[in-house]
Amino acid sequence: MKPVKNLKKLFGAALAASALILTGCGGSSDTATEAASAPLKIGVISGPETDVMKAALEKAKKDSGLEAELVEFQDYITPNVALSDKSIDVNAIQHKPYLDSMVNDRGFKLTIVGNTFVYPIAAFSEKFDELDELPDSAKISIPNDPSNEGRSLILLHNTGLITLKDPGNLEATPKDIIGNPKNLKFVELEAPLLPRSLQDVDLSVINNTFAVPAGLTLDKAILVEDKKSPYVNIIVSREDNKDDPRIAQLVAAYQSDEVASVATDLFKGGAVKGW
Repeated sequence: MKPVKNLKKLFGAALAASALILTGCGGSSDTATEAASAPLKIGVISGPETDVMKAALEKAKKDSGLEAELVEFQDYITPNVALSDKSIDVNAIQHKPYLDSMVNDRGFKLTIVGNTFVYPIAAFSEKFDELDELPDSAKISIPNDPSNEGRSLILLHNTGLITLKDPGNLEATPKDIIGNPKNLKFVELEAPLLPRSLQDVDLSVINNTFAVPAGLTLDKAILVEDKKSPYVNIIVSREDNKDDPRIAQLVAAYQSDEVASVATDLFKGGAVKGW
């Protein structure tokens, strides 16, 4: 009888172990389901680009039931840090040259999952109507973040105001200027401060993200970047979540005629489809 008793004990233990395994599997499945159903956290820069993303999310919600949460930032560096450390799942705040710069400098494992719009950078002045009117030693404010500074200087190089050592250097700084016949003075500022600098400088090169909220539309600019610019803005994820179906739903909704129409209205014609 002892063998039968032992067999019963073994059978009971096996059942208990099976129950534990099934419970464990159920917990793992529940965790995966919970992760998949969690809101997609999207990093954006405060301003009109946030409103464009809101339009994309409305469409994504209608088309595929996507649940998402917007996380607004005031600068261009923090959104990539937050994406890298998994505080957010995706961001839409930059163009490829800037992403390349951040990846090279910080080793982030980030990747492009879709294009959005080209927002042409432009130069504005409250004192002059034409570039030819700029006096010697004129003060020009430009963004100080790595690639937008180079983008601004390349724009000025292409007009002949300055000559850069390497016009293809997307991270050029004023130190890379080898020709400056008017002895222009450059004031490097954080991008959000550029519109307010107009009263203190002769010319300011301003990102559309910050120009439009300040009432600076392209028709008021005295210099506008060519709309064939390679600086198309992008949606970026980490390499480890690029295949998340929620991100594909976001990109599909963003790259729609409805969202393009919203961007056209918000940026007064200053948003060019990049897809």
